[in-house]
Amino acid sequence: MKNVLIAVCLLAASTIQVQAKIERPKLVVGLVVDQMRWDYLYYYYDKFQEGGLKRLVDQGYSYENTMIDYIPTITAVGHTSIYTGTCPAFHGITGNNFHVDGKNVYCCTDTNVQGVGSKSKEAQMSPHRLKSTGIGDMLKMATDQKAKVIGVALKDRAAILPAGFSADGAYWWDTSAGHFVTSTYYCQELPEWVKKINKKIGTKPGFDVKSSNMGVTKTFEMAEAAIENEQMGQDDITDLLAVSVSSTDVIGHAYGTRGNENEGVYMELDKQLAHFFEILDSKVGKGNYLLFLTADHGAEHNHNVLKSHKIPAGGLQTKTFIKEVNKTIGEQLGTSEQIISDEIAGSVYLNHSAIEKTGKTVDEVKAMVIAEFNKNPNILFTVDYNKILTSPIPQLIRERAINGYMPSRSGDLLYIAREGWENVSNKPDYTGTTHGMWNPSDSHIPFILYGWHVNHGESSEPTKNVDIAPTICEMLHIQMPNSCVGNAKLSHK
Repeated sequence: MKNVLIAVCLLAASTIQVQAKIERPKLVVGLVVDQMRWDYLYYYYDKFQEGGLKRLVDQGYSYENTMIDYIPTITAVGHTSIYTGTCPAFHGITGNNFHVDGKNVYCCTDTNVQGVGSKSKEAQMSPHRLKSTGIGDMLKMATDQKAKVIGVALKDRAAILPAGFSADGAYWWDTSAGHFVTSTYYCQELPEWVKKINKKIGTKPGFDVKSSNMGVTKTFEMAEAAIENEQMGQDDITDLLAVSVSSTDVIGHAYGTRGNENEGVYMELDKQLAHFFEILDSKVGKGNYLLFLTADHGAEHNHNVLKSHKIPAGGLQTKTFIKEVNKTIGEQLGTSEQIISDEIAGSVYLNHSAIEKTGKTVDEVKAMVIAEFNKNPNILFTVDYNKILTSPIPQLIRERAINGYMPSRSGDLLYIAREGWENVSNKPDYTGTTHGMWNPSDSHIPFILYGWHVNHGESSEPTKNVDIAPTICEMLHIQMPNSCVGNAKLSHK
């Protein structure tokens, strides 16, 4: 009798274990809209159709106070930080470009791999300069590599960096080829379904699809093809599809945050997202997928538009300004060599070998450069990264600067411009804009969860873009990425 009772207890325990199986969605979709300001959700709201962005606002859970907590607010940095849950100080992607061993390098260029689908340099890309794992890597580990992880974007960095190290594939647009490509980091030959979709949506080589609304359409067509052909979300193993829309950024840079061009690309985004939801509903099933929408950064309004409304603004024209500083410093030091060797998104690189020849110390020359920068009325602060903890600057700036700094890749100095003075042309007929600064225009981004186990609502709780990865990982009950500094935000439940 005692043995029977033991057997019954063991059977009951095993039944409870089966019933207590961890629930996860069939598919996670990360949608990053390049250069999407948070307020676009409401500025264009009345023009959105019911099934697209309005569906997210009306049915999803919005973290209304999501900010980027590092400088600079740049594409490669934003995409990486969203998926790794950490800042450039740890993940190492300090810009689209940065210095390695004294040389300016692009974040994804990898000459040790070959292009697949193209022989051009646009296809020689990989995540080899990334230093931290991401959501996809953690999902792979949690499922013993059974989960499928794929990145899709027109920009290589927007497909590669979100997908992470262990991705099954990352596909980006090669303008010289006129279609989607990948590299030998992922595979030796394009899958047949990629060849097929390329035949359908490819363009004439050399045509810049990124600068047209057509780029939005092609991005979603590729994403939908990945779901269909890779059978994503079709079994009990959670898959991850990382999608980034690049045309919004390219068009924003050219035409600014207002006008027909910007409105047009967001209406196309809305239209394509509505169709994408239909695909997800039919292929994966309502309630079976989790989607999050966010942005890698925002953008400042065009300075000529701001000035027309009596708001102080202008173009910093950093390249011209630095040329003048180099001339002045060179005269003071008696050298014809360029003391400032490079500037990337506010990070200033000094020519240490040229400085050594002058007989001055690096610290002495830093002080000279800082003094010249600070003479510019449109620059608020210029600081030495090595002395930033003791520099008389606001704590918020200090924290974001430190979060964005990696000694082996960042510059020697950092300058902070006035709000409204981005690094663009100061001409009165300039129509575009850019981003990269700490201000809300550049750092306040949308973050909306939708679908699986998400209730409608919103929160004004302070949230950071590095909180997105741990939030998704917490919902999936998987470990957060290995350098994660963010915190899970689960008030949507």
